[in-house]
Amino acid sequence: MSANKSLMKLHEIYKSFGDNAVLKGASLELSEGEIVAIIGGNGAGKSTLMKILMGIYPLDRGEIFIEGEKVNMNSPSVALEKGIYLVPQEPLLFPNMTVEENVVIGFNENKNVLSGKLRELIKQLGWDISLSRKAATLSIAEQQLVEILRGLLREAKILILDEPTSTLTFNEIQSFFELMMDLKKKGIGMLYITHRLTEVFEVASHVVILRDGEITVSGPVANFTKEMLIKGLMPDNMVHAKTNSEVCTVDYTKQPVLKLDALTGYGFSDVSFSVYEGEILGLAGVVGSGRTELAEAIFGKGEVLSGDIELLGKSIRGLDTNEIVEKGLNYVPEDRHLNGIFAMADVRLNTTSSILSRLSKVFINRKQEKAVTQKYIDDFRIKVTGQDQTLKSLSGGNQQKVVIGRTLSSNPKVIILDEPTRGIDAGARGDVYKIIYQLKKLGLAILLISSDFEEINELADRAEVMYHGTNNVVLSKAEITLDALTQAAFGC
Repeated sequence: MSANKSLMKLHEIYKSFGDNAVLKGASLELSEGEIVAIIGGNGAGKSTLMKILMGIYPLDRGEIFIEGEKVNMNSPSVALEKGIYLVPQEPLLFPNMTVEENVVIGFNENKNVLSGKLRELIKQLGWDISLSRKAATLSIAEQQLVEILRGLLREAKILILDEPTSTLTFNEIQSFFELMMDLKKKGIGMLYITHRLTEVFEVASHVVILRDGEITVSGPVANFTKEMLIKGLMPDNMVHAKTNSEVCTVDYTKQPVLKLDALTGYGFSDVSFSVYEGEILGLAGVVGSGRTELAEAIFGKGEVLSGDIELLGKSIRGLDTNEIVEKGLNYVPEDRHLNGIFAMADVRLNTTSSILSRLSKVFINRKQEKAVTQKYIDDFRIKVTGQDQTLKSLSGGNQQKVVIGRTLSSNPKVIILDEPTRGIDAGARGDVYKIIYQLKKLGLAILLISSDFEEINELADRAEVMYHGTNNVVLSKAEITLDALTQAAFGC
């Protein structure tokens, strides 16, 4: 891709899992000081290709060259020895160890020297994170920072960044991009997997599109526009979901389906708003603004200190989550691995687990269970080999689709979607948006929590903006702009 020294070359990589061909001759190069953005749809093979490069998966056919030398990448230890480090999208920390212990684990270097390097790195990043905190107390955004620190402290020649900004705040993202530029100047090559196309143009030098197991588009970022990349991502027969051009009128004279009255709890205070039938209410704000704590309190998972929650005019404060689901409110959590999935179970069980009691009182109605599961596989275009495929073997985006499908299977009147497209690529995002619009047309009330202001701008009928634990600004559909959301979220 450039005249700089080649750091890595993947040549004609093939990989199948059973009858499912995930990679079909994918080839990729990375040179010194390059940032290659990798984008692609769910199941396109991005994660599989990176895991092959890391020695986690064996390749079926193909060649891997590191700095011109052919390498048998048969284990992660070989990859680390060759200067390759993967920063995973989902944090993998030891919960009872401190931040510092999690970062420096595996090093043979003097602990005092490592500690000094780590503190200097955090200072350079401008991140406010205590090294003495237990990992179990960290938010998902803070966990992601720790994973990034792990890779940066190892001074890898090749850094694989799997959607590292998906849970970071605006300031954290800008600091991280500045660091990437510094690493680029030092000759470090980075493979940057992202679903945020605007970031491709901000930091990447080159871009590749992985589609159905093959690299279909590649070249310098300067040769592309955002529209060209979107077109390259979409299947030829993709039906685009209409967005702001399709407006469904919300009747605000009716009784709200969900109403919060001066709700206060841990991480939020004095929050009041209503969600109406057929409305998408966006709840915007940066990480740490109290959005997720609020959602968990509404769903019965967090303590409410004062105020009330009404569903269809009746209080649901103090009910447990099962009772709340029965009453007609369900929740798609932000952290699908911690709260959303049964990784070892199959797709069918994960889809229908919230409605097992409805399928039968004694024996499960397998025919109905299969029918419900297939509906969401079809509607969400979930890539599976069958309903009995284990969820852990699906891509992250497809796992999220299953979680959303399970939530909808309970036939809720109100759905809380907490970062529903976090870690989901552009193709899958279009699928999710289309489903959200269908639910809106059916009259469901949707509370959409997102730190992606473009998402709020595109989907919401109204927007409440959280700042320091309370909703300080409400915007009508006409008032929702990226500028207005950003200013309100940062207290401007």
